[in-house]
Amino acid sequence: MPKDVKAFLKIKRRATQYRPVYERVKDYKPVVLFRNEEVAKEQTSRCMDCGVAFCHWACPLGNYIPEWNDAVLEGNWEKAFSLLNATNNLPEITGRVCPAPCEHSCVLGLNDDPVTICQNEFNIIEYAYKYGFIKAVPPKKRTGKKVAVIGSGPAGLSLAEQLNRAGHAVTVFERNQKCGGLMRYGIPDFKLEKNVLDRKLEILRKEGVEFKTKVDVCGDVSALKLTQEFDALVIAIGSGVARDLKIEGRDAEGIHFAIDYLGQSNRRISGEDIGNESLIDAKGKKVVVIGGGDTGSDCVGTANRQGARSVVQIEVMPRPSECRTADYPWPMYPLLLKSSSSHEEGVDRHWAILTKKFISSDGKLSKLACVRVEFVKEAGTCPLMREIEGSEFEIDVDMAILAIGFVGPQPEIIKELGLDCDSRGNIKTDENYLTSQKNVFSAGDARRGQSLIVWAVAEARRCAHSVDKYLMGKSCLPMI
Repeated sequence: MPKDVKAFLKIKRRATQYRPVYERVKDYKPVVLFRNEEVAKEQTSRCMDCGVAFCHWACPLGNYIPEWNDAVLEGNWEKAFSLLNATNNLPEITGRVCPAPCEHSCVLGLNDDPVTICQNEFNIIEYAYKYGFIKAVPPKKRTGKKVAVIGSGPAGLSLAEQLNRAGHAVTVFERNQKCGGLMRYGIPDFKLEKNVLDRKLEILRKEGVEFKTKVDVCGDVSALKLTQEFDALVIAIGSGVARDLKIEGRDAEGIHFAIDYLGQSNRRISGEDIGNESLIDAKGKKVVVIGGGDTGSDCVGTANRQGARSVVQIEVMPRPSECRTADYPWPMYPLLLKSSSSHEEGVDRHWAILTKKFISSDGKLSKLACVRVEFVKEAGTCPLMREIEGSEFEIDVDMAILAIGFVGPQPEIIKELGLDCDSRGNIKTDENYLTSQKNVFSAGDARRGQSLIVWAVAEARRCAHSVDKYLMGKSCLPMI
């Protein structure tokens, strides 16, 4: 397709297409429909090839977005993949689940719908796999240095790939049965099918990365011993301590953390043994999801697929605007109302609701005692939450899912190694990702706090550069 510099004036954004609701709620197969090549080319033609491309500014990875859009438009998919692969270790993941801060900073978005950057990325990486552009390329030379990476989430896998490319012998330690972290055990299959992870892991294995699963560092093996056996240790364990709702009645049966609910569901779907865990299933139950973010949305979709009698989602913050407000001017990432494919499948959503008490009957959860709140801003202060007098009400519920975020990394490794933490409990590092202990580094959510997958990949790439430089005195790895 020849370049038409006015294409953005003629062609409208084509929204992501999904399988019909009546069909997709019956299974856990991907809900998104793959675009054909012509539609993909048409959508990339909307990219204006801006003089100052703010999509670069918004993307933590600095992806070459206008460049790979042009390559797709020219039909040069191999070049597009090469450009994408140069900055992003996990485009097959970010192309599926990234909230696309780049799109909110697209210059076209000033007065029109932005370019479908995330969907274009998805098309490029899937085309690359389909036509064999992706092959295992082991490093030509080995440095003789050994690096241990604890955790196999997006940061861990990206670290492993980068450090292996530099020629170091990389071993990844993962406590679960399979690698992938929350990508495998937190994101439902209907958003991220797990064969996508498996094919990436197979490439890494062929390139020389060693994976040791079902190994609990600080349990099965000492973290201190790893610092002695390896030339560098990188902690990429994520932010795994779920935020709790410590209110009256919390000990009632039927209250679960979202990470436990989604993790067990994913393991059951993949055929993994859940051992002695109590079954967490929404079939026939009145489900309330507490928390309005992406994780809460994933719980909504999973509960509907399990056959919940009803699904309600409540959020303590007020309902976001559907359009950008003055508080979030372009090119900032705006706080907007998000309705996912899971919401389309059936849910009763409410905002500005505070849960006050869990009410049980014979030890089993039966109701939530709630109150409506408002946020009042006074001069010189942040908005203050106030309960609205007389707005108390109750919600009938059999199962409550807490999807209210995470508070920090698991503490065991931090304690054993005596690592310093920041004021939020995350692992503290210097500008080179080095912790308070020599040869111990950290990256991703364990260092940054709960964040996006694209940020985990960006952190990993910068950390890998620092580790390589620490080991070799200099580094050929990119900073981003």
